[in-house]
Amino acid sequence: MSEQPLTFESVFALIRESGREFDRRLTESHREWKERSAEIDRIQKETAQQMKETDRLAKEAHKKISKLGSRIGDIVEHMLGDRIIDKFQALGYAITQCGRRYKFGLPKSVDRGEVDLYLENGDIAILIEIKTTLQTADVRKHLERMEKFRRCADARGDKRRFIGAVAGIVIEGEAQEFALENGMYVIVQSGESFEIADVPEGFQVKEW
Repeated sequence: MSEQPLTFESVFALIRESGREFDRRLTESHREWKERSAEIDRIQKETAQQMKETDRLAKEAHKKISKLGSRIGDIVEHMLGDRIIDKFQALGYAITQCGRRYKFGLPKSVDRGEVDLYLENGDIAILIEIKTTLQTADVRKHLERMEKFRRCADARGDKRRFIGAVAGIVIEGEAQEFALENGMYVIVQSGESFEIADVPEGFQVKEW
C-alpha cells in the first residue's frame, strides 16, 4: 500500500492532534502535581503537629524528672544529715551543728553560692556537696566553691578551718579518685545508709 502524499491539511491535522495530546498530558501532569503538592502539604502539617506534640511531651517529662530529681536530692540530704554526723565524729570531728542549704556570699561579689550540707563545731566546718549522681565535674565545682567560701570567710575575719566532702548515691567514672586526690572526703551509699569511703594510704585532708 503506497503512502499518501503529505498535504497541508494532513500536516495541520497531525499538529492539531499533537497539540491536543500535549494539552491532555499537561493537564494530567498539572492535576497530579496539585494532588502531590496537597499530599506533601498535609504530611508537612501532620509532621509539624507531631513535632510540636513531641516537644510538649519532652518538656513535660523534663519538668517531672527535674521535680523528681529535686525531691530525691531533698531526701538524700535529709538522710545524710541525720546519719553522717556520727561518721565524722568517729574520724575525730566533734560536730555540734548541722545545717542544710547554707548560703554564703559577699555584697557585690562573685564569691557566693550554696552548700548542701554544713557541719561545724565552732573551730572547723565541713562543707558537703550532695548529688544523686556524682561526676568529676561536680567535684571540680565543689573545689571552686571551697575557694570562694574561704575568701568570703577571710573577708569577714572568720579564721575557722574548712574541709570539703562530696556525696553521691551513684559515683561515676573517676569522681571518687579525683576528690580524694584533692584532699576531700567522699561519702558513698552503703545498703540503706551512707559511709565515708576508705581513704588511700598517705591521704591528707585539705584545709581551706
